[in-house]
Amino acid sequence: MSATSTFIDTAASAGQQAAALEFVDVVKTYGSGSNEVRAVNGISLRVEPGEIVALMGPSGCGKSTLLHLAGGLETPSAGRVLVAGRDVSDMSLEEQSDLRRRQIGYVFQRLNLIPSLTAVENVMLPLELDGVSSRAARVMALDALHLMGLAQQLDRYPDDFSGGQQQRIAIARAVVGARSLLLADEPTGALDTLSSDQVIELLAGLPAARGTAVVLVTHELRFASWADRVVFLRDGRVVDEASAADESGATS
Repeated sequence: MSATSTFIDTAASAGQQAAALEFVDVVKTYGSGSNEVRAVNGISLRVEPGEIVALMGPSGCGKSTLLHLAGGLETPSAGRVLVAGRDVSDMSLEEQSDLRRRQIGYVFQRLNLIPSLTAVENVMLPLELDGVSSRAARVMALDALHLMGLAQQLDRYPDDFSGGQQQRIAIARAVVGARSLLLADEPTGALDTLSSDQVIELLAGLPAARGTAVVLVTHELRFASWADRVVFLRDGRVVDEASAADESGATS
């Protein structure tokens, strides 16, 4: 057992609050032999409950792979990925599915809204799939939509909304219920400047409104400035880290 793993187990036994998300010496490889590629190469990173962490770096540096590992969409080749103190690799497929339905929300550049469902029905869907009654799911969905600044005509279909509004619907679906962790992969990539600013501001408000931890992948330093910490990746490794107050100095 590594020294880092020992620290985690000791801290847990001492009653320290579990991180919302933790990577411990995580490696992710694709291919084998001369074709092997290390997308993630020994990353350790802790995201506290209610914290916003922005991941930055060039394309192919491992940002999106980290999000896939965090949600159990991929399995680490080595190391540990823990969500709320639980090792995702130790979970059964059913437990991983429950984790994604109940604790982890995803927001991507592609909205992935279901066009045949209304805005409120799109947000209700993960709750109903988890066995929540339609009436209770609608109340929770409306609450999440209102949090995203959408309060009227929510029985319209996604195509009736602007791109920025559709992304707000997608965020509402990602945080509805008791989600403790939101993974956002370039959520403003398809939006205009005004809509992008509004979406990032809404994401930044989630820790205070819901206690949700947010991991944001972005290429835009102005969006990363909303984060509590900015982590810079290159070639699958963490190469630098800065707080919101000194991130401009870290990149100079």
